[in-house]
Amino acid sequence: MNVKILKIDENSLIDAKISDVKSVKINLPSITDGWRFNFKKHSKEVGHETYVLVSKETPDVIEGCLIFEMKKKVEPYMAYVEIAPHNKGLNKRYEKVAGCLIAFACRLSFIKANEPYRGYLVFDVMEEDKSDEVKLMAMYSTKYNALRYGEATMIIPPAGGEKLITEFLN
Repeated sequence: MNVKILKIDENSLIDAKISDVKSVKINLPSITDGWRFNFKKHSKEVGHETYVLVSKETPDVIEGCLIFEMKKKVEPYMAYVEIAPHNKGLNKRYEKVAGCLIAFACRLSFIKANEPYRGYLVFDVMEEDKSDEVKLMAMYSTKYNALRYGEATMIIPPAGGEKLITEFLN
């Protein structure tokens, strides 16, 4: 799927693409590459669908990664989502990478799930430091329309997902 991400140093939207990792020849990132999650390992788990976001300018560099699954074959679940280390902090290269990937996961929830789960996207926020977890959950709430459910689970309801799809994918 074609998307647009914001190139920070030029303050301009550039073309990017979200692809199923099966359709592209690219090495998935892991902890040894400076990422928080081991996408190489987790992508091999049964039921996991792995997607990468790359810019058209540098199609061999992963800007963000997503693992989506249908829990128990019915519940849309965002197992892992992460932006590349070079897209974090003060000197990041691109913005909108996480938004595009989360909106894409919301889109998958509309496509793959049946009622009553259609359009709902569930994910867990787990950080070692509880205060980091609270900050991250607040960010997901304000930026991505997520609602807290229980201790560490969040849900993006259909209306919130539609807003993200409109903002980041159209």
